[in-house]
Amino acid sequence: MTTRPTPAPGPDVCRSIADLDAAVADCFACPRLVAWRELVARQKRAAFRDQTYWGRPVPGFGPADARMLIVGLAPAAHGGNRTGRMFTGDRSGDVLYAALYAVGLANQPTAVGRDDGLRLDGVRVTAPVHCAPPDNKPTPEERDRCGHWLDTELRLLTPTVRSVVVLGAFGWQALLPVLSGAGWVVPRPRPRFGHGAHVELAATDPGRSPLHLFGCYHVSQQNTFTGRLTPAMLEAVLADAAESAGIQVRRSHAPRG
Repeated sequence: MTTRPTPAPGPDVCRSIADLDAAVADCFACPRLVAWRELVARQKRAAFRDQTYWGRPVPGFGPADARMLIVGLAPAAHGGNRTGRMFTGDRSGDVLYAALYAVGLANQPTAVGRDDGLRLDGVRVTAPVHCAPPDNKPTPEERDRCGHWLDTELRLLTPTVRSVVVLGAFGWQALLPVLSGAGWVVPRPRPRFGHGAHVELAATDPGRSPLHLFGCYHVSQQNTFTGRLTPAMLEAVLADAAESAGIQVRRSHAPRG
């Protein structure tokens, strides 16, 4: 594979979510991430040695008229970087999609590959960094260089999106300046990340609807295996955010008090 630059998307480049997804998948802007994602795709994990890895940036996943957006961190080396779909084929995705199914936002609880029939209802999943980073740690420069994709995604979703769930502090810090640039008023001092945090952001245009911002611990194994984030906790945040966006959900656990 040959490394080459990609232009930042603009109105003439990404007129739709489909345009955006195609442009994201063809990005070569970060040399370190390009080298890593391609190395992982060549060397593979032993359990997946017979599979062809995606080995490219991973676009967002979900409908173009989503009312709710979930923002993670970055694709996993042997998850999204292998399957080509956000949170698909790894333990984090197992937890996230099971929770989305539990509250009625997905048609099935599992996500193993792009052709597994999974559909999301009213919700889209994305990340501030679209390439798998070494040690799951993008640099601030890589986060900022990738930020224009998230900015474009939010602008394209503006007619319908009413709530955002951010999984983890990294995504929270990456998203706030993007929200400000996309037309929502971010308070000063900026809201702090925390599990269950909820902030309503007014739009700079009085004709636009406000945006409900929710914080949730990341669905990493470090959080889910230790019980820091339980299925009930995750489902409660997802249900709250969906209802704030006008999406009907089912609750299998009692709401948070």
